[in-house]
Amino acid sequence: NAHIVRNCTSDRCKRSIHGHSYKVELLLKASKLDHGQMVYDFGLLKGVIKDLYDSFDHASCFWKQDNADYIEACKNFSARWVSLPVSPSAEQFSRIFFYLAQQVLTSTETQNGEGDVEVYSVIVHETDTGYAQSFAEDITNEQMGLLNLDQIEFSEQVKAEWADPEMFDKLIRGIKFQ
Repeated sequence: NAHIVRNCTSDRCKRSIHGHSYKVELLLKASKLDHGQMVYDFGLLKGVIKDLYDSFDHASCFWKQDNADYIEACKNFSARWVSLPVSPSAEQFSRIFFYLAQQVLTSTETQNGEGDVEVYSVIVHETDTGYAQSFAEDITNEQMGLLNLDQIEFSEQVKAEWADPEMFDKLIRGIKFQ
């Protein structure tokens, strides 16, 4: 993933496009197991959540409040881009990935006796030694920036690569996933 993190301390990070090979850990919790004795079948994570997370792979991410010329260049020179309501730092990526997974779980009709499955935490590894982690209280923390589905925009190329190109629009409209 490529980004610029505006207003940070490091001169290189705030002034130059650079990238990372992120690793994302999604931790779920529930108070009961499903009929297969699992919190949530890993196979289910290979659908909508995987498509959304994969949207950030080989993509340029930018803060929608960044410089208009920079945003336009990202859109013109990269078929894969994601516009975010917050700066694309590892900390904000952990919040975004938490929020997206939480929204998908809330919008999924379970069919195997799953319990109250929810996101416990998301860890985003930017490097082997540097990572950011978010929890539920971080998602609603207004000082960290408000997160709304309709404030996240994916390029047409990203959407075309999803199993269902209308998936994100369905999520925004509250249509349940099977």
